[in-house]
Amino acid sequence: MTWSNQDWWPNLLRVDILDDNALDASPYGDDFDYAAEFQKLDLEEVKSDIEEVMTSSQEWWPADYGHYGPLFIRMAWHSAGTYRTADGRAGASGGLQRLPPESSWPDNVNLDKARRLLEPVKQKYGRRLSWGDLIVLAGNVALESMGFETYGFAGGREDAYKSNEAIEWGPEEEWETTSPERYEDGEVGNLKDPLANTVMGLIYVNPEGPNGEPDVEGSAKNIREEFERMAMNDEETVALIAGGHTFGKVHGADNPDEHQGPEPEAAPIEEQGLGWDHEFGDIGGMISSGIEGPWNATPTQWDTGYVDNLLEHDWVSVKGPGGAWQWHPADEDGVEFAPGAQDPEETEKPMMLTTDVALKHDPDYREILERFQENPDEFQEAFAKAWYKLIHRDMGPPERFLGPEVPDETMIWQDPIPDVDHELIGDEEIADLKAEILESDLATAQLVKTAWASASTYRDSDKRGGANGARIRLEPQKSWEANEPDKLETVLSTYEEIQADFNSARSDDVRVSLADLIVLGGNAAVEQAAADAGYDVEVPFEPGRTDASQEQTDTESFEVLEPKADGFRNYLGGDYDDLYDSPEERLVDHAHLLTLSVPEMTVLVGGMRALGATYGESDRGVFTDEPGTLTNDFFVNLLDMDYEWEPVDEEKEVFEIRDRETDDVEWEATRFDLIFGSNARLRTLADAYGAADGEEEFVHDFVDAWSKVMTLDRFDLE
Repeated sequence: MTWSNQDWWPNLLRVDILDDNALDASPYGDDFDYAAEFQKLDLEEVKSDIEEVMTSSQEWWPADYGHYGPLFIRMAWHSAGTYRTADGRAGASGGLQRLPPESSWPDNVNLDKARRLLEPVKQKYGRRLSWGDLIVLAGNVALESMGFETYGFAGGREDAYKSNEAIEWGPEEEWETTSPERYEDGEVGNLKDPLANTVMGLIYVNPEGPNGEPDVEGSAKNIREEFERMAMNDEETVALIAGGHTFGKVHGADNPDEHQGPEPEAAPIEEQGLGWDHEFGDIGGMISSGIEGPWNATPTQWDTGYVDNLLEHDWVSVKGPGGAWQWHPADEDGVEFAPGAQDPEETEKPMMLTTDVALKHDPDYREILERFQENPDEFQEAFAKAWYKLIHRDMGPPERFLGPEVPDETMIWQDPIPDVDHELIGDEEIADLKAEILESDLATAQLVKTAWASASTYRDSDKRGGANGARIRLEPQKSWEANEPDKLETVLSTYEEIQADFNSARSDDVRVSLADLIVLGGNAAVEQAAADAGYDVEVPFEPGRTDASQEQTDTESFEVLEPKADGFRNYLGGDYDDLYDSPEERLVDHAHLLTLSVPEMTVLVGGMRALGATYGESDRGVFTDEPGTLTNDFFVNLLDMDYEWEPVDEEKEVFEIRDRETDDVEWEATRFDLIFGSNARLRTLADAYGAADGEEEFVHDFVDAWSKVMTLDRFDLE
């Protein structure tokens, strides 16, 4: 093979993941508007086409019970269910299931067949219907075709055309393994961030139980942790598992290790992207997980059969025909068998997974199961809403939801923000407000840090966070250590006074929100700092942000947005134990979530240092005698060979920069700073911005990158 730089030097900082933010791999070009294309669809026609596929069994991949519905539900579930709250990555958006590694995960065995069955639908509608939308829509149609009333469907997921290399799936080097490195302190039940799945290559938890053993208590513990990390509470967890397992079966007619071909990415070229080949006719059934059997007697019908079976029978662990642990009824009396998946004249005994039995043995989960059994309508509603949340959780705010089946209700997990109910400030008011902000007692660094702290919570992975809503003034954000709560309160109090004076003085309907003021103050500070350096710039500003209330803010849900470190503010944070080995990796990860390119990340760090916008007003990284002035001094002094660098701690997170001749300490720095001189690619950019003729370009590039971050959440402008 041809080795990459990463192969030669495994510890090399991977800044190349930011290239995805600068390049468009889509075949449709920069002007393509998926939202506009999707709105041209006749959604009822699309659903009709999907349903026709669903009940037209193919000889090359025969449908269980003559219906592909359960297969499509599993496909949609496994697409959306990769979402995790810690970094908002994965999920259904992008249609990532059709790309490696997800396309070849052991847990996604034979879902390549489900997507191939839908290929005619995709070909018919082309660019109007993304795979991301089609996959989850097929799951909805499947549920509806089997008698379930879904809560709704929203389109708007654009497809990815290359794998997302920024997603960390875990430290293991083999599929279906769990190593101590996946857990903090090696303790099962305490996954390292940002992970959610407990096993490499599985969506959730091992269906056989922890480490492949039928341990129901350990399984319940894993389920609770994993589903919490995909934003589900106990009731939603039980509803999803019980609702999903109402349909279909699992396939383990024989041992997959002995009778199953390679996954799609390892299959020979003539397979054309299909994998896991086996001659199911020779062994009397299909193979996927190695577990065999349906959950109830009506695998293509919405009912309470799963819940009834689980609660009304005792279950014992056995090894199934595929060699995996599963559970059979202890006494078959009163147990209703299901029809054969391929021959309805045959019958098949129902089974349970260890993860199913775990729900019965956990007292909190069992209480919910019993309530669902007694109140089927409540079960229906709980599953409908949990399923809707599952397949839409990564889409962001409601304004991104497209189509005629979008519910009227806005859920708290969608981070609602009030609509604009007043006239917006114009150019004259903007100029007056900027002048008033600059005339206040607030320093440049305070204005910049507050705007940054508000806007930089945005993450493009699930479109959460950002300045809109001004949630920086609400819990939990106003109490985050990185936001320096006491100093933040001073800034917010000043803004509140300015807002109150402005709004009360208007005789018309023009008003300004705190969210707009926070961004406007940061912009004004940048413009003033550039002017002090001799450059006349204007930071673009579009009013229209509104202020969310505490009632519109799910405090617990927003906790995951708290920065453990922020390289842009030179905030190292406290103790942390996750998959990221160094502060600079955290910086790159944050930049990726902000959709920044490598130059944009570089110029923002250099500019924030010049502005003195560091955590705790620290001098770390502020390599200038003129803090608050937008100069290129950070790069000039970082590259100056009159200085040398020495770590001051064993962790090598903080360094002293000394004059080589006098040995005097000139500045302190962190790894966030020194990486721009250490990493070869970043140093090329530092060279450009630190050159004698580089400052003007640096200032303009900083303004562009700053403006980009300030408006990342302005979906109303798209």
